[in-house]
Amino acid sequence: MGDDKRVRSVAVVGAGAAGAITAAALKAENYFERIQVFERREAAGGTWIFDPDPKPSLAIRPGRLPPDVDPPLEIPKELPQVTAPNQQERFSKTPIYNSLTTNVPDIAMCFSDRRFAYGPFAPHHVPRQYVENYFSHHKTDDLLVLNTTVEDIVKLQDPPSFPSSSSQNQSGGRERWQLTLRQYDPARHVDVWWQETFDAVILANGHYSVPYIPHVPGLEEYAQKFPGRVMHSKYYRSPLPFAGQRVLVVGNSASGHDLAAELASTASPPVLQSRRRPSRWDGDAPPPGIAWKPAVRSYLASGRIEFADGTYADGVDAVVYCTGYAASFPFWDAGKGANGGPLWDYGAGRLARAYWHTFFRDHATLGIVGLPRALTFRSFEYQAVALARLFSGRNAAPLPPDEEQGKWERDRLDLVRRRGTKFHDVQWETGETFEWLEGLFRIAGLGTLKGEGRIPPALTEELIWAVEHIRKYPEPGKGGKDEVKNETERDTPMSREMEQAGARDSDWVLVERQHKDLLAFI
Repeated sequence: MGDDKRVRSVAVVGAGAAGAITAAALKAENYFERIQVFERREAAGGTWIFDPDPKPSLAIRPGRLPPDVDPPLEIPKELPQVTAPNQQERFSKTPIYNSLTTNVPDIAMCFSDRRFAYGPFAPHHVPRQYVENYFSHHKTDDLLVLNTTVEDIVKLQDPPSFPSSSSQNQSGGRERWQLTLRQYDPARHVDVWWQETFDAVILANGHYSVPYIPHVPGLEEYAQKFPGRVMHSKYYRSPLPFAGQRVLVVGNSASGHDLAAELASTASPPVLQSRRRPSRWDGDAPPPGIAWKPAVRSYLASGRIEFADGTYADGVDAVVYCTGYAASFPFWDAGKGANGGPLWDYGAGRLARAYWHTFFRDHATLGIVGLPRALTFRSFEYQAVALARLFSGRNAAPLPPDEEQGKWERDRLDLVRRRGTKFHDVQWETGETFEWLEGLFRIAGLGTLKGEGRIPPALTEELIWAVEHIRKYPEPGKGGKDEVKNETERDTPMSREMEQAGARDSDWVLVERQHKDLLAFI
């Protein structure tokens, strides 16, 4: 590859866990001349930063997707520029509630070279401190550009003059990327706008920012008639404001499970919990203080809420939607057209023309870290190392031809449609997680003889044991502190450590190995 074709500068969007490991992997290559990590918050930490006051809650817009609710900002016509501070909602506050803990055993969640302060399930301040300290630990904190939002990413295409290479797209020209940046200056209370150009970009911006509430007949009118009654779990912090109220929780994933249990301690009993289907930790009957209801069918102007089975609820004081988030990329080609197409397919709920949940078929110098639902921090590490190795030109194996990448995408889409799962959900029990991580492992390979470059971590016996046996949420009939048997009885360092910890902590359990998707709670 000619010198003018090499990737020498890389921009990383986001300084959460994905950004932290990406910066460390890029620096470890000892190859890139310029690495910058742009973070819109005042510190590293990403979604683990705690905002005690998440207000104001935004107007309820059921069924609306990020292109409508999180549109691009209008960029000044001339740059650099200093403007009044932005007033448009950017969804920068986090969804962390007071009692939140991690729900992946710490050995599987943390990066391979540094453990959490303690576990197996740590309170939210531990991963927040961990991410911030990880930048300092690897001396990448000087790469951070804080209080800075990436408002636009546009591909610049040089005329083709060299044979095709890994830093070119199919048109033959060299790819470079122009970033439009907006930094809030708290001393002057102004926004400072400017542009920078990089050879490659890695997106590590997370996807727990823009709350999603599904469309339900009458919901929007209900929310307008009863202001403040309907909210998303992103704006929940404590059960105390709901004392004595009649509450409906919609959803029974991890946040729905946590919030319903908490609200039962203060709300007027029972807390109603609307479920489309049972979760893996639901038993035959609801816990004390909670009443299960089916999906909401409609909201009436009278205030009545109707359910799918024909039953209804009157006198509800608060409705809390625990229905997740929608991936948002408002910075992608805000000017429209230059990048050749969308980054995200909202109809299919997936990246557009992507490969292996990490690479882009149309953009050889663009990558993404942290999107799939897998082992969170630890899986980010495999992605980051593979991209760092690819952009430095030291990858052990090339990416397959575009035709093969397209086949993977089509086959994947067919698979998830048949089994009714999401495109970027990488299941554990089916072997998908192992296959996916091994693919990244093979692309990255080893570092140089001089020790440059990180090596993708081993998926150790202890880590596998933790994923398959340690649960934050007890599963009915699936073990407990006094029921550890079969595979769980194997004498391993991790099993001994966890059994000893279990004697001191009643908030998690050891269980038998279950033949189902063990990462479904993430």
